[in-house]
Amino acid sequence: MQSPIQENPDTPEAGGIAALRQRYGERYRWILLGSVMVGTMASIMSSTIVNVAIPDMSRHFALGQESAQWVSSGFMVASTVGMLTTPWMLARFGYRRTYVMTMLLLMAGGIAGGVASEFWLILAARVAEGLSAGIVQPIPAIIMLRAFEPHEQGRASSLFGMGVVLAPAIGPSIGGLLVDWFGWRSIFFMVVPFCIASLYLAFRFVPVTSPGGGAAQRDAQLDWPGLALGAAGTLCLLNGLIQLRGTSHGSAVALLAGAAAAVVAFIAWQKRRQARGGSALMNLKLFTHRTYAMGTIVSFIYGTALFGSTYLLPIYMLLALELPAAHVGTIMLPSGIALALTIGAVGRITHRVPTHVLVSVGLAMLGASFVLMPTVPLQAPLVLLVTWVTLGRVGFGFILPSLNIGSMRTLDKTLIPHGASAINFLRMLGGATGVSLCAIVLEWRIAAHGDSLANPATSAARLAAFDESFWMLAGLCGLALLAAWQLKDRSPAARSAQ
Repeated sequence: MQSPIQENPDTPEAGGIAALRQRYGERYRWILLGSVMVGTMASIMSSTIVNVAIPDMSRHFALGQESAQWVSSGFMVASTVGMLTTPWMLARFGYRRTYVMTMLLLMAGGIAGGVASEFWLILAARVAEGLSAGIVQPIPAIIMLRAFEPHEQGRASSLFGMGVVLAPAIGPSIGGLLVDWFGWRSIFFMVVPFCIASLYLAFRFVPVTSPGGGAAQRDAQLDWPGLALGAAGTLCLLNGLIQLRGTSHGSAVALLAGAAAAVVAFIAWQKRRQARGGSALMNLKLFTHRTYAMGTIVSFIYGTALFGSTYLLPIYMLLALELPAAHVGTIMLPSGIALALTIGAVGRITHRVPTHVLVSVGLAMLGASFVLMPTVPLQAPLVLLVTWVTLGRVGFGFILPSLNIGSMRTLDKTLIPHGASAINFLRMLGGATGVSLCAIVLEWRIAAHGDSLANPATSAARLAAFDESFWMLAGLCGLALLAAWQLKDRSPAARSAQ
């Protein structure tokens, strides 16, 4: 086996962390965080902004509902699987090359999608964008845990979170204007200026070194069998959930059974590979840390509730409360502002208040917002709906800055890249599950009440079906609360002394 390149990462020519820190001083870690935030915002925006273009795109390519859904599902599958490769990418290529490659891939996907003449090219572009987004999203958490002192990590997480939540907040609004003015193709080009800016920042401020602070390990091997099993399991799970929404229940059961078999095979393969001294795609030693293991459970369920509610709320406003489309954006705006402000405030106290308390408070508020949503009747003042939506987003604000940092704070630094990758992977997998789960439960309850979303007018039966879907999400928050209370670790004073 070839040995890693023994270049000195601290020389100016190597662009190592020490050299950049010496050049830019103590503010360098904040500059670095801001630099990767631009690329992360671009990747998050690419995941949400395309939704406003799907109706026009469907008409252009004469797509059915199932084909159109793969524009979003293809991105999510690729993003989820891509997160598993982040530790290997960083070890193999270092921070700068990994970040630059992901931004180039994201930009290529945007340009290809914008000029595509066939639908399969659209799907290929979305897969490329999803891979890029999946690889880049765990990187900020790794930087925050490595470059910042424990008492600074909360503040760094809050500043990063405030910036990142702006992407899904403003993306659809700007996207709607672009579709009206220039057509659906313009949506794909929106990420290009962000990618160009992130590439400029990468060559100036992102170090070439790997997470360990040394030279990138050019001989690092990717766990291809593990990646294939992870991809197969994710595809089977999401396809199985989609099939449950139709009439092919036999196919759904077979796909879900395949997903379960892939999970068992993946775990067995990771154990075998680690026992032989190989580099595993997911380091199973992570789950011997109770705080981290509980954090991944919370992250999965939280992802289910987050993405599920993001799917359910707009449909509820449009099809149950019969609000105009323009009102939906107006209603979500105050909650987005409240989310950003809450993240900023909570991030400043994460080193003083235990993680399990912050996460539990957030989950309780989120669950309460779901429980209270059925109290909004037809023709109710919008202020009541805004209040409950905002309550849930404030709950998200308590969870976002504290969950990842708190779950990984007890890990050895060598495990942090794998920890960030796995917890983000499970959150995204939960999110993909949540969207399908909400759709399945909603369609099931509407049919049980004798109604259909195809009917143009709302009804008491439809409102009852939505109410029961929100109660399901509240129940998930209750399950997450049980796991969140197990996030107890050492006292804040001890953590601050690290």
